[in-house]
Amino acid sequence: MAKNILGTELIACSSNPVTGFYRDGKCRTGATDFGTHTVFAIMTEAFLRFSFDQGNDLISPAPKYMFPGLGPGDRWCLCALRWKEAYEAGVAPPVIPEATHENTLEFLALSELLNAG
Repeated sequence: MAKNILGTELIACSSNPVTGFYRDGKCRTGATDFGTHTVFAIMTEAFLRFSFDQGNDLISPAPKYMFPGLGPGDRWCLCALRWKEAYEAGVAPPVIPEATHENTLEFLALSELLNAG
């Protein structure tokens, strides 16, 4: 059973759009998830612009990857290190702790995750 950053069972996050590295609605991770897509966050305009400026376009749809494109208010599993970059730049989107995988704590402090956005 996967756990979240609070130490309880990892809950499903979003089925519309379907998120997660495995596109199963959860921010689970595994050996093939080199980006560590474990932070479940609510998108903001500031974060989407920041990510785009860093070369990661989360706004435009990419059907090949079952990616619908995101807008403010959408919920999505983000790469832990991208979220950390956004946090350091002051534009990290808010996190849903119950749906953020415990492996995230290898990269970020719990206090950072709980106080963002």
